[in-house]
Amino acid sequence: MKTNNHLIVTISRQQGSGGAYIGQKLAKKLKINYADREIIRRAAEKLSVSEEELKSRDEKTQSWWEYVLESSRYTPEIYVPPVQKFAPTDLELFTTESDIIKQITKKGSAVIIGRCSFSILTGHPHCVRVFLHADIDFRIERLKHLYKLTKNEAVEMIEQYDRKRALYIKKFTKADWTDATLYDLCINSGKLGLDKSVDLIASYVKAL
Repeated sequence: MKTNNHLIVTISRQQGSGGAYIGQKLAKKLKINYADREIIRRAAEKLSVSEEELKSRDEKTQSWWEYVLESSRYTPEIYVPPVQKFAPTDLELFTTESDIIKQITKKGSAVIIGRCSFSILTGHPHCVRVFLHADIDFRIERLKHLYKLTKNEAVEMIEQYDRKRALYIKKFTKADWTDATLYDLCINSGKLGLDKSVDLIASYVKAL
């Protein structure tokens, strides 16, 4: 597949399976855009909230109570003046990021991390959908090393992120994100290794 056809690679990933690392390396190898932080920056600008605020909510659903606290910017300890009258709802955030993802794909080739992009870009003629997974021990060790966590903290992070990500994807796509039929390529990055996973995806793309 030629990159001048606006090649898009979407990467869905289990927490700790190396999604960001693989995405960045792949984009560099294919000499195309890596869209992750750009999506957050543009969404934050459009929704009039901080990038850090959106980053903390990325691919996560909010409960009603979380939404009330976020909208008022109130916590039992402190009060922070609101950046806007109301915090964006899950739907507003999803819709905004979806629009940005579609805009990015119209501009040129890109690797896009998460955010239901595998579903948002259904029908795109040059989209390769990738799912990264790995065994729990590999993911624990990777997160321990990356974030200086204890084993229990790493396990908690994996369980929390994967659970919230699954709920978010289910809410907006009605799909089970671990269903292999949703993707063109599923890779056990723990077994293959991160760099070899990059090479495999690149080879798959070039073979199309």
